[in-house]
Amino acid sequence: MKDLLLITPPFTQLNTPYPGTAYLKGFLNTKGIGSFQMDLGIEVILELFKKETFEEIFKLAFEDDRIQSENCQRIYALKDHYLQSLDDVILFLQGKNQTFARQICTTNFLPQASRFAQLDDMDYAFGAMGMQDKAKHLATLYIEDLSDFIVECIDPDFGFSRYAERLGQSANAFDELYAQLQDHETYIDQITLELLDVQLKNIQPKLVCFSVPFPGNLYSAFRCAQYIKANYPDIKIAMGGGFPNTELRSVTDVRVFEFFDFITLDDGELPIELLHNAVLNNTTEFKRTFILENGVVTYKNNTTKPDYKQQDVGTPDYSDLVLDRYISVIEIANPMHSLWSDGRWNKLTMAHGCYWGKCTFCDISLDYIKIYEPVAANLLVDRMETLIAQTGETGFHFVDEAAPPSLMKALALEIIKRKLSVTWWTNIRFEKNFTQDLCILLKASGCIAVSGGLEVASDRLLALIDKGVTVEQVAQVTRNFTEANIMVHSYLMYGYPTQTVQETIDSLEMVRQLFEVGVLQSGFWHQFALTAHSPVGLHPEEYGITPNYKNISFANNDVDFTDQTGIDHTQFSFGLKKSLFNFMHGIGFDLPLQDWFEFEVPDTNIDPDYIYNCLAQEPTFSIKPTAKLVWLGTLPLVSEFSKTKKGTTKDFLEFTFHDTADSYQITTEKDKGLWLLDTLEQLSPQNKPQTFGQLKTNFETQFDHFELFWYSKPVNVLRESGLLVL
Repeated sequence: MKDLLLITPPFTQLNTPYPGTAYLKGFLNTKGIGSFQMDLGIEVILELFKKETFEEIFKLAFEDDRIQSENCQRIYALKDHYLQSLDDVILFLQGKNQTFARQICTTNFLPQASRFAQLDDMDYAFGAMGMQDKAKHLATLYIEDLSDFIVECIDPDFGFSRYAERLGQSANAFDELYAQLQDHETYIDQITLELLDVQLKNIQPKLVCFSVPFPGNLYSAFRCAQYIKANYPDIKIAMGGGFPNTELRSVTDVRVFEFFDFITLDDGELPIELLHNAVLNNTTEFKRTFILENGVVTYKNNTTKPDYKQQDVGTPDYSDLVLDRYISVIEIANPMHSLWSDGRWNKLTMAHGCYWGKCTFCDISLDYIKIYEPVAANLLVDRMETLIAQTGETGFHFVDEAAPPSLMKALALEIIKRKLSVTWWTNIRFEKNFTQDLCILLKASGCIAVSGGLEVASDRLLALIDKGVTVEQVAQVTRNFTEANIMVHSYLMYGYPTQTVQETIDSLEMVRQLFEVGVLQSGFWHQFALTAHSPVGLHPEEYGITPNYKNISFANNDVDFTDQTGIDHTQFSFGLKKSLFNFMHGIGFDLPLQDWFEFEVPDTNIDPDYIYNCLAQEPTFSIKPTAKLVWLGTLPLVSEFSKTKKGTTKDFLEFTFHDTADSYQITTEKDKGLWLLDTLEQLSPQNKPQTFGQLKTNFETQFDHFELFWYSKPVNVLRESGLLVL
């Protein structure tokens, strides 16, 4: 028995648990509060995609005459082939049946329906793909075909990473969702509730807490809460997470509280601790919590206790979750999306909130963005080591709004200092502090990818967004990451208030050039959405738009609006995404931009060499005295020799360095060489970092002309081989 049951309702990701419940369980551990967590989404998927279930699905679809499309008729005709292979395919995607890859890759081994029409794209999208990845991709198409069958014949609201998402999107009123909840349970609901009931009987919780990160989790959370109320009326039920934090801040509909006793906002640690006390000890202290009081939805924030600091919230705890049963899939279109969906990642946060906190499209008025609080690098790496020991996984996704460069540097140094072998990636801002040397350091610590918002590739609009970057700066930073072999994904936006057609086409040209010169490897276009809690939403008149407000009794975040330009930005969606798909795969750079659109667009005003010229600028040679120096290379083998010239003999040292890919030599005068050898040892990440100023002072106690030495050929070779200035 545990007092609390923490649940992520269907569906989020197939390959890794959403971290909300793991964060909360880690915190509750520090308070000695017993809890059990479950990812109901992955458990439903595993119950759904198995032979016995699909036997029933095929039977239901046939008997109820639901098989209408030619595609589903084909799937049904091949049902025996699907039933024979389904369990083995799921095992393979769980990483448990790797030799099955050879069978999957055999021509026509798996039954194929409409999703396999993409196969013509495989060769140019992936090239000589490894057998395991190719098999994983084929298996992904296979289960997507079965997903299409479910959507057409069983449940139109099904999706692998969302369920009934339409009911949670822009649901200003509760009516549609409430009506759906009065209807019969769906086939997916029945599986969900059976699995839930097993845990309720096993755990016997006093309080069930649903973490609802997205609109696609909302319906199932309500359906589960409805079931608990009907069958276990003594259990109290709470909802928190990303969806209520952004959407339910104005909830007034009392019917919501037929399902939930509590809805908490923002950071969940203190609110859930106080809910535990309220349910078990009948206390009346609450933190940012909606309850129903005297028939009215009431916001309670009557505790004097402050929120917990990030150093005190504990290490995420992934115990209870079925970590060895998650499913890794490979979709073809987008390299960054494959990181999202392939492999199990431990989730951590470097810093709460956003250190920039100015972007005008972002919810910067809300605490999850507004309150910035970094975690010390040594504590972060302590948490990494704890999670590695618990999960056996060394991959980390830092889920920051934007990871701070200074903290990334400290984290990388701490990882290298402890000689950890880890793989990690995160979200960033493309700011100038990501120098070439910092990117090399991040790569050495295990960083494999970054994602960041270029948004609109227009300096006028970037200034209006208050992004704090220029297109030129983005080009240079993405170059630094790319040259360090760190993959770069860019979030791209169209339809920002006052954006013209010309600016959309010019933005596309900038993106085309960034891909053509090779400094971007991945990207995704999305249309601007007005949110109620962003600067644009709070002051729309300053951005030339007119919001179309509605009466809010339930969800309030996305707001319809009209732009003074009158442009229908949705018309650009297909052309922008089609061109980007081609650019990501290295083709289509020579096509006129007009060719991506089925309507007339203006010629671009951007110089065809704009990005190339941004990257051709001469580097600066000024180094701040406070800059830290680190030597990532090995210590050299040293040999001594002498040279006689005009009767004068001078002693020299030859250093031979071996790194993982190559070997190289440098030669110096003996006295300077001995100093350099000692200095490289001191500059190891295992030692306290020296500053550039300290190095200069140290050199000049023995020799003259430090600058001549620093910019000499031997040091230049070392600078290219792991002598970093940070």
